[in-house]
Amino acid sequence: MTTPVKRLPRRMPGWAKVLAALVLVLVVFFAGIRLSVIPGLKDLFGTDTHDRSGPALLKSIQDISRYDAASGNFQVVVDLEKDARFLPDAIRGTRTLYVGAGTVDSYVDLGKVGENDVRVNGDRTSATLRLPHAQLGKPALDPDRSYAVSKQRGLFDRLGDLFSDNPNGEQAVQKLAVRHIGDAAKESELTARAESNTTGMLEGLLRSLGFKEVRVSYGS
Repeated sequence: MTTPVKRLPRRMPGWAKVLAALVLVLVVFFAGIRLSVIPGLKDLFGTDTHDRSGPALLKSIQDISRYDAASGNFQVVVDLEKDARFLPDAIRGTRTLYVGAGTVDSYVDLGKVGENDVRVNGDRTSATLRLPHAQLGKPALDPDRSYAVSKQRGLFDRLGDLFSDNPNGEQAVQKLAVRHIGDAAKESELTARAESNTTGMLEGLLRSLGFKEVRVSYGS
């Protein structure tokens, strides 16, 4: 009668143990740098920035016939939160508090003024001008005055940053800040100020040329 021989479980080769331990150490090490778990690692392994960009190339030139008559400075606090369904925020989710500062210009397009929009009397002492209404330019976010106040990220989002080329991207809050600044400019009196400044500029210019009476109106 024979007794079955029990096979001993295979042991992991020594080189495999060393390799697995090395991989584990590297994962913990880089995770500590990204997540700031180990203090001082970011300062110890800081990075140097080198600008190796080529020269800027001029692609086109456009003639501008508009008169920039007013500029508004705006600031908005963006509170953007993204949640995942059926998962707590500590696991998956982000919340960013961002202060966005930018400017919006208001201008009058003098290139749209036609021959029938300018009338001058015979002795050139009176002038009547009809201009298009002032418009708003595109909001321009100022990176020097805009900054993130706080960032909260879930565990999965933090781990995802380890393999991301653009961790902690702020594109979403920046676009939202630009949209809110544009909406605020529409609700402001920026275009009215631009038309008033344009009127003052034209009155001063034409009076310096000898015109005694200058009338400026706006319409589409």
